[in-house]
Amino acid sequence: MNGFHVAVVGATGAVGQQMLHTLAERNFPIKKLTLLSSERSAGKKVTFQGKEYTLEKAEPEKFEGVHIALFSAGGDVSKELAPEAAKRGAIVVDNTSAFRMDPNVPLVVPEVNEADLTKHNGIIANPNCSTIQMVVALEPIRKKYGMNKIIVSTYQAVSGAGAAAIEELETQSKAILNNEEFSPSILPVKGEKKHYQIAFNAVPQIDKFEENGFTFEELKMINETKKIMNDQKLQVAATCVRLPVVTGHSESVYIEVEDENATVQDIRALLANAPGVVLQDNPQEQIYPMPANCVGLNDVFVGRIRQDLDNKRGFHLWIVSDNLLKGAAWNSVQIAESLVKLGIVE
Repeated sequence: MNGFHVAVVGATGAVGQQMLHTLAERNFPIKKLTLLSSERSAGKKVTFQGKEYTLEKAEPEKFEGVHIALFSAGGDVSKELAPEAAKRGAIVVDNTSAFRMDPNVPLVVPEVNEADLTKHNGIIANPNCSTIQMVVALEPIRKKYGMNKIIVSTYQAVSGAGAAAIEELETQSKAILNNEEFSPSILPVKGEKKHYQIAFNAVPQIDKFEENGFTFEELKMINETKKIMNDQKLQVAATCVRLPVVTGHSESVYIEVEDENATVQDIRALLANAPGVVLQDNPQEQIYPMPANCVGLNDVFVGRIRQDLDNKRGFHLWIVSDNLLKGAAWNSVQIAESLVKLGIVE
């Protein structure tokens, strides 16, 4: 039987489950599947393509003979085990922030910089979910018209903070509607001193604040975008906000291109044919992307494209995508598919 030995680390998590679903949906050529987890989850059963698998504790020796290892079990696990997996010959696709800014680790979105996969040293980083959808939409514009500035405000779903955050949103919503007391304990950041209501609210903090006043999430978007687009001179600023939406990140993005002859019609035509992008932009008919309509879909949806009123080289876009799919699981599986397509893994 032809195929690859694939390991999924963090198979019981929201992204791990989506990875398995996507591998099955894409009919990825798997000869052997190894599902790994924390010691707490080891022994649990997971069904994949009609066959039952037992979760095993993630340990270095479990990666012997593995061709591709998809990691989504937290940064500490990745830092400990990804190098061990690579040492044993596996190519790791890591969904955490552990290696994203490592100069020796390619940070890849296949629609944007697939060729960087050839530079891997055993580990490939999957970018932040909000970064992925933005660069998929912007790269075709940048390649054709140049780009020197990006300003993004995100409207991010609670699923990006995990299952406990989804539960907190649901619990708080019910409590407020029933006029009952509740006590926030997860958002904006579980490890922070203060926690705030997310139901019927907007919280302008995702991850911890750094000394410069930006959050770590905002710095991830800034630094990752420059690395993926291979342009350290690109000006990028981000404000990341958590909204009471379960799944689907939205982004309001302002860009400045170098070509002053670019038009809204040009950009629409470009994105209508861009890989991984679906154009939904007809204001007269109230057609534009919304997170409720993108759940379960792999694409990045773009609309509300308009020229800035004061700067003819400035354009505004609205970008939406399923943060658990294109923002995580689908991009990881896409990378695995590219490794096969390019003959990097055999």
